[in-house]
Amino acid sequence: MDIEITKINNQENEQLQLQWQTPPHSLVLPTEDLHLWVAVLDRTEDELEAFWATLSEEEQERASRFYFERDRNRYVVARGLLRVILGRYLRLPPAHISFAYGEFGKPMLANMTESGIQFNVSHAQEIGVFAFTRNKQVGVDVEAIRPLSDIDQIAERFFSPYETAVFREIPPDYKPEAFFNCWTRKEAYIKAIGEGLSCPLEQFDVTLRPGEPARLLRVRTSRDQAKNWFMHAFTPEPGYVAAVVAEQPVARLQGWRWP
Repeated sequence: MDIEITKINNQENEQLQLQWQTPPHSLVLPTEDLHLWVAVLDRTEDELEAFWATLSEEEQERASRFYFERDRNRYVVARGLLRVILGRYLRLPPAHISFAYGEFGKPMLANMTESGIQFNVSHAQEIGVFAFTRNKQVGVDVEAIRPLSDIDQIAERFFSPYETAVFREIPPDYKPEAFFNCWTRKEAYIKAIGEGLSCPLEQFDVTLRPGEPARLLRVRTSRDQAKNWFMHAFTPEPGYVAAVVAEQPVARLQGWRWP
């Protein structure tokens, strides 16, 4: 198996390359676009208070249950930012937005189905990522790249046979990046389909070699079904890896960085 670690030139990924911009106050989300947002979740006390004020009572109660203040504050900022960003798309005050949840806990807009806006959120340490589409399912995941003492055992347990075979051949210095490439891409997919960990992780394959374009290769033995999904990997901050998955077609990626 060829495991050369190189940057692979991919015309499709070049055409959909992300350029992070400062967001305008008024946003338009065309049907074939995919919007990604990145934000640092460690904020000032004034910002924290402002985000807290947008949350529902249920969200405030959940925030209060966090044991560590840092985790509580990051939850408040992530949830508040989600409301603020959705408010820009929907032209609504953030506090007026209501959420519902799917069978496996995937959040969605409540009583606003006519907008067609779908979204997903993930955060790792102080970095939050947010994905938005219109009339198509979407999932996103982010992780900090870090060494794991049992990295090979985790891969054997959760990766597909194909992914495990590829991972075994990755040089040791590249294994943390390869591991989190695989993990974020698989997490993004199961979040997009709304099944969470009820979807067996070994039943679909993704690319994982460092430098290799992110791809969903196979879903439950079907390569044709995999073509129905768009997958893109990105670096929200140095030391982090993230992936987004959305239903096709995706014609344009736009990246916004919260100031």
